[in-house]
Amino acid sequence: MAAVAVAAVLLTGAGIAASFVVKSPAQAAAEAEPPPQDVLTAPVENRVLKDSVIIRGTVVAGQSVDVAPSGASGEGTTGAVVTKAPKAVGTEVKAGQVLAEISGRPVFALKGRVPVYRDLKPGSTGDDVTQLQSALAALGHGTGSDARGTFGAGTKSALTAFYASIGYNPVSAQAEGTATVQDAQDAVTAAERAWQDAEDARQDASNEETQKAVDRAAQDLERARTRLTEAQVAAGPMLPASEVVYLSGFPARVDSVNAVLGSAPTGKVMTVSAGKLAVDGYLQESQKGLVRVGQKVEILSETTGVKVTASVRSVADTMAAGQQQTTADPAQGGGAADSGNAGAESQGYLVVVEPDKALPSNTVGQDVRLTVEAASTKGRALVVPVTAITAGSDGKTVVTVLEAGDRQRRVEVTTGTTGDGYVEVRPAAGAELAEGDKVVTGVNSGTGGGK
Repeated sequence: MAAVAVAAVLLTGAGIAASFVVKSPAQAAAEAEPPPQDVLTAPVENRVLKDSVIIRGTVVAGQSVDVAPSGASGEGTTGAVVTKAPKAVGTEVKAGQVLAEISGRPVFALKGRVPVYRDLKPGSTGDDVTQLQSALAALGHGTGSDARGTFGAGTKSALTAFYASIGYNPVSAQAEGTATVQDAQDAVTAAERAWQDAEDARQDASNEETQKAVDRAAQDLERARTRLTEAQVAAGPMLPASEVVYLSGFPARVDSVNAVLGSAPTGKVMTVSAGKLAVDGYLQESQKGLVRVGQKVEILSETTGVKVTASVRSVADTMAAGQQQTTADPAQGGGAADSGNAGAESQGYLVVVEPDKALPSNTVGQDVRLTVEAASTKGRALVVPVTAITAGSDGKTVVTVLEAGDRQRRVEVTTGTTGDGYVEVRPAAGAELAEGDKVVTGVNSGTGGGK
């Protein structure tokens, strides 16, 4: 009896197992059929819709200057040596500060925009002289009664005082300036004596010959005095083009250093930037029409976490292909080459973004993300996914609302702003569409999942 009971249990278990394995042909065919199609829906939202264009950009300065070695007063660069270490990267530079020393001569920064193209010597005139006078006056070295734009005695005194304040002697405008003035003074003294001798001779024996001698001595004396005046005007300190870098604003920043103490630089010694920081980016053809001057921008530095609001300052009309772009100030110092804030070689339409508040100086050269608000609805609006919009055979634009009982209702709409995969919709007159309504976005033909 026990054996019979065990056998019965085993047979029963086998039958149950077989019921799970063995299927009738009808059941197998039914299970092979695809599940019923499921309608995909999304809720109608009521919110502000923004369309954004996201690109990469590089933080650049308004002006960037490469400080390069050059001989003082037109001398060659052969044998140039860095005799005072340049300021470190990231250092803020004030007007009048020495940036570096090359072969014992300083290279300093002054405020100005007129490019340096010549040495300035006593007697020089022009806008660059006016710029020098203004820069010296701003540092407390007034130019006295000198006319604006004329390098006179007051400017000489101011320049001499400035050089003394930074611990250097100015370069003489003439190789032997002091001797030249002294020679001219000696010539005047000799001419005065000759005239006095001729005058004494005329008084002792007044005749045509003695009078002629007096007249000639007087003419020689006048010429000697003129030469002395010219020598005195030309003598004195000069400003070599190699010793000054003009920057548009202060404080400026040291962006890079390419030389060390004792080295013989063959290229630029350092790069200094000034002016308000901006960001250069590039738009592709498909983005060009979406970005316009004045649009709002968010600048995000992933490196530092800095986030700043900004606006589009300019958008190029032509595409730049494989060439350096710049927003640099045209001003640059003599003895320096303007690097032009060159960003990486890029292809696209250059867009310049201006921050609403100053970016930190340590962001110069950083790669940042620019999010341009290309379009936005005027306040809150009904929005649906773009995939919910369909066009009927009658040419009308509609969305399909899924109601209770899986009933569908077509609603005619007018579309507006698009962005981030959504589109603004406005129901036609008499049509009903509200926040929370479920609109059909498609059909999921193989999941049988929920809505």
